Amino acid sequence: MIEMRRAQLSFGDGLIAGEVSDLREGWMTHADRVLADEQIVGAVYEALARRHPKSRSRGRLGAPAEVVLRLLILKHVRNWSYHVLEREVRANLVYRDFTRVGGGKMPDAKTMGRWGLAVDPETIRQIHDRIVQIAQQQGVTQGRRMRVDTTVVETNIHYPTDSTLLGDGVRVLIRTMKKVTEIAGAAGTKLRDRTRSVKLRLLDISRIARAKGPLNHERLKQGYRKLLNSTSRVVGQAKRFSHEISTGVKRARGILKRLALQGLRQELEAMMPLVRQVMRQTRQRIFHGNTRTEDKLFSVFEPSTEIIRKGKAGKPNEFGKMVKLQEAENQIVIDYEVYDRRPSDSGLLIPAIEIHQAKLGRTPRLVAADAGFYSARNEAAAKASGVKRVCIPNRSTKSVARKREQKKSWFRNGQKWRTGCEGRISVAKRRHGLDRCRYKGSAGMKRWVGLGVVADNLRRLKIKHGRRRKKEMGSHTGEAIPASKRSPRRQRVSPQRQEHIITIFKRLAMERVTVPYNGRPTRMTRAEAILLKNYNAAVQGDKNARANVWRALERSGQLLDQTDPAKAGKPIFLPEKVHDLEQLLAEEGASIIHR
Repeated sequence: MIEMRRAQLSFGDGLIAGEVSDLREGWMTHADRVLADEQIVGAVYEALARRHPKSRSRGRLGAPAEVVLRLLILKHVRNWSYHVLEREVRANLVYRDFTRVGGGKMPDAKTMGRWGLAVDPETIRQIHDRIVQIAQQQGVTQGRRMRVDTTVVETNIHYPTDSTLLGDGVRVLIRTMKKVTEIAGAAGTKLRDRTRSVKLRLLDISRIARAKGPLNHERLKQGYRKLLNSTSRVVGQAKRFSHEISTGVKRARGILKRLALQGLRQELEAMMPLVRQVMRQTRQRIFHGNTRTEDKLFSVFEPSTEIIRKGKAGKPNEFGKMVKLQEAENQIVIDYEVYDRRPSDSGLLIPAIEIHQAKLGRTPRLVAADAGFYSARNEAAAKASGVKRVCIPNRSTKSVARKREQKKSWFRNGQKWRTGCEGRISVAKRRHGLDRCRYKGSAGMKRWVGLGVVADNLRRLKIKHGRRRKKEMGSHTGEAIPASKRSPRRQRVSPQRQEHIITIFKRLAMERVTVPYNGRPTRMTRAEAILLKNYNAAVQGDKNARANVWRALERSGQLLDQTDPAKAGKPIFLPEKVHDLEQLLAEEGASIIHR
């Protein structure tokens, strides 16, 4: 029987919560409030209840939906396997408190794996949409800007070659036929194990391919011809095994063994077409030179895998699925999509804008993407839908007006903001495992990507909430600062205003003042006095004064000599012990021009 939450906490739960309340990580506190949302927990409850018709009312009590949700989230926040998740939660009181396991027994890895299959991609999509709504309600994202990019999430396969794919198929077929023989006995066709001969053929092909000098194509064809012959015989034998199981020649006693035999027959029927497809594409490539076979397979275990070329120098070919990540302000991913077939990037822009409008209730003022999303039709359609700034570069344009527009400050700033999408993808891959999917099948890929995006959004919600809260709280007392007493937001200074400020600073620097220097009054310019004051503080370890030394040298009209190539662009680093300004500049090898 499934329940939303545990009805009654134990004494151990309260003891653990009291002991670890101040040991939680920052993101856990905020994620705790988000994951307590009724709609999120309700979506997981409905997914678990769909496993059996009477799961809501019959059977012994299972793990509550809240526990299942939090264990899956923690797994993907940390990018752990189920076995590591089991070990870490069992041994850590903080994790027990966060996941609501408390003082109870920690479920084993196999049980959590079944829960992961029950929480289907549609449920994860509902959880993600609800988190986006919460982010909008809290003011973390408003939808004024949108950026979109695509990446590749690789499937968990080895690098595919024709010989290794044939070896995989043979190994699986022979292993399945051995299990059939153990159940049905020696009745019918006798199994001939060709594993050793196929392995020797694979080793011969690999030696020929790695040999130094020009590739010996005739020897390679001869090796593949033998390998294909052995594979064909194994496939024929598997076909006879399947036929004999269906006709009753190979049979078993007991209902459980008969069900197991039928399951093995289904495995043979599923694997044989894949091995035949690998044999066809191998013949086309080796004997006919055709490398573009229709419906080309790259793995017999993940048949939906595609080869995707994104132009990366370090990894020109990636084997997996194309994924779209779409963000709004503050790096909140508002939508993700795993595509069954790789689409063109230019065909994704307008649907992305429509999804943004549907989820956030407004049209973005600025849309940023890379050059792959550009087309004149996309730009016109985006502006027609209400987008004011379409910041997508056209690399192949020859129009002078277009080039001029792409050099404007708003366009360059939009492209700078767009590059944050690359950082978000990198973090999602390194921290949450979106570099390689560990779940099987197309549904597993969607669950893996969805849970990774949800985990990343929960961490971003914590960061942005923490920054906003920190600005509103006092530094020592912890009391909220009234809005009237908060420091105003620093405004960005325009280049024209900055030039005006420098001009005023130069004029003030011409005024001469008398200051004590080396124990006696000394006449110097005001700029020199400011520089000397900051320099003395910098020697005492004031970091702000160190920055002011360079700023004073730069803005008072006393500029370092940039004409010497050995000194051009050279910053001043303050040594620990310098007694006057002349010694400081001499040690840095810089001169001063008085203007």
